[in-house]
Parts: sequence; structure tokens; C-alpha cells
Amino acid sequence: MSRLLILGLMVIFAVAGSSLWLYFIFSSAETAFREELVPELVVFCVEAFVLVGLLGLIQRYLENRRRRQMWLSLRGAFRDLLSLLDVALLEPNAEPTSSRELESDPRVIARLLDELAAKHPDLQSLQALKLEGQESLPLTRSLVGVAAQLSATHMNWWIAIVDSIHRLAAATDRVTIEASVHEMLINIREFDRLDLRT
Repeated sequence: MSRLLILGLMVIFAVAGSSLWLYFIFSSAETAFREELVPELVVFCVEAFVLVGLLGLIQRYLENRRRRQMWLSLRGAFRDLLSLLDVALLEPNAEPTSSRELESDPRVIARLLDELAAKHPDLQSLQALKLEGQESLPLTRSLVGVAAQLSATHMNWWIAIVDSIHRLAAATDRVTIEASVHEMLINIREFDRLDLRT
């Protein structure tokens, strides 16, 4: 149920309940409709406001929180790859980025892209990235179904990420490894930009 529909129903029940209550208070007619039906309708509107409205919003909040947890699980799948790249591009005496930031902060991807455009990691770091790509490929492939639960667009970008990790794992020279890492970062950036809300 969309947020606008929930809010629309809440407004309808609030207006209907308030109108009926005002009619009951200020009307002097002593009809069966006013004496018996109107109080029941007011109670119905209040119950509907609470059940359909507030419970709907709570359900929506819980669903968005569940989707956020799924997103974090997906992002954590290539934390080690990002960590190796972060260390490979690190300035002397600088502190590496925390695991928490690597997993959840999209700004890290933009920074790594900028640094990768300006620097070239040494061969040992590139070899470590390739080996980590080989190790993380089965896990990232197995998570396509989880990405599909977020949306079809999430799934498509996730498959693009997996493809770039596959190219990284199969790369045999510096140019191909750097190009695969760059492509992976671009795909992760696009994945991060997708809206998680229902």
C-alpha cells in the first residue's frame, strides 16, 4: 500500500469521523440515525483511522527497514574488495576507511573513483584485488535473488556488478584489472543511487 493511499485513507476517516461527531454534538434532531447509527459510525471511523492508517504506516516503516537491512547485506558482499582497493590507493601514513563506511557510505565509492582516476595501484595490490574477486564471485552471484527482492532495477545493477567482478577475476594484465575495478565502482555507484523506499 503506497504512502499516499494510506494518508488519503487517514484523511477520509478523520474528516468523516469528525463530521459525524460534530453532527452528533450540535444536531437537535432526535432520530434513530443520530441516536444509534452515528455513534457507531464515529467509532468505526476512529478504528479505521487507527488500523488502516497508523498500522499501515508502521508496516511501511518496518518494510523499509527490512529493505535497508537487505541493502546492507548486499553491500557487505564486496566489503573486502573495497577495503583492498582503499588500502591500495591510500596515502602514506593515512588511516584506512572503516568497514562501516565501506559497507554503508555511498560517498566512499565516489572518492575511490576519483583516486583510481589519479593513481595506479602497484602490481601486488592489483593481484590481491584479482584474487579477492575470484573468492567473492560465488557469493555475489548467489545474492542475485536477494537483490531481486528489492526491485528489478536493483537486480539488473547487481548483475552488472557481478559481471564486472567476473571480469576482474579473469583479468590477466594491469589495464584489464584497472578497467574492471573502475567498471565495478561505477556499477556500485548506480546501485547505491536507487531508491530503497517502497
